[in-house]
Amino acid sequence: MRAARLISLVLLLQARETMTAAELAAELEVSERTVYRDVEALSAAGVPVYADQGRHGGYRLVAGYRTRLTGLSREEAEALFLAGLPGPAGDMGLADAVAAAELKVVAALPASLRDAPARAGQRFHLDAPGWFGPSGPPPLLPDLARAVWNDETITLAYRRDREVERTVDPYGLVLKNGTWYLIAAVDGTHRTYRADRITAVTATGAVFDRDAAFDLPAHWAASTDAFRRSMLRDRITVRISPAGLRVLRLATEPLAAAEAAEHASPPDAGGWVTTTLPVESLDVAYTELLRVGPEIEVLEPPELRARFAEAGARLAALYR
Repeated sequence: MRAARLISLVLLLQARETMTAAELAAELEVSERTVYRDVEALSAAGVPVYADQGRHGGYRLVAGYRTRLTGLSREEAEALFLAGLPGPAGDMGLADAVAAAELKVVAALPASLRDAPARAGQRFHLDAPGWFGPSGPPPLLPDLARAVWNDETITLAYRRDREVERTVDPYGLVLKNGTWYLIAAVDGTHRTYRADRITAVTATGAVFDRDAAFDLPAHWAASTDAFRRSMLRDRITVRISPAGLRVLRLATEPLAAAEAAEHASPPDAGGWVTTTLPVESLDVAYTELLRVGPEIEVLEPPELRARFAEAGARLAALYR
């Protein structure tokens, strides 16, 4: 455990050049006293760590010092190459950079671990696009990625109902089920754009100051949750069997199925429960709940119940 922490301390100093004891303690999740002892142990082992005194001081390595990655376990080495799955990086125009980085990492690994990329590549493969959708990344994705990397303000043409032009600060790219999305700030608000609807990208020559507090994964999770909830505008009342509850998770939006299960009434003698189900619209509810079949009964609203009664009569006539 301590050996792994010492390696992490050296790698942190390699990556960030100078860090205070408090910063190292926070990164390593230990006390500052433990950091002091670890630095002494590294110095005794010949690692050239020294302290800069003063207001802007901290620990640093002697200029030019680099450690070989001999502290990696096999699992860590293989996980490192899994983190560089080539598909999305290639889509953003970074395939050459990823390949060069892998070569450098392989060169730094001890001989016993140099088969790590081959082992990982033969055991795990990422095929991000969904079934039956268009294949291939959006043509302007490399331009968007370049702007994201360099914090460059860009003007983009975006096609939805009609084509509009926006000047944006591109904060990040997200790959969701084969579709790329650009998260960009417009007038201080972060908005989401589907990359395949962007028809033009023009550099403005300006750079923006990135908000250090912006957290891309947290923003994406919150925005997608808000979008899913905003789609569920209507409510219907249903009576549903235990088998129907299991099918409901596959037939409807999982968020809606979970809410319906949470607010269900106590089961009757046959195990059926009554609950309120959030739906996008009555038309969508009709299409989705047909998949649940006779395991669900719509109680309200009357017009949707009448549609299912009619569908049931037609099915009975077909199969009589």
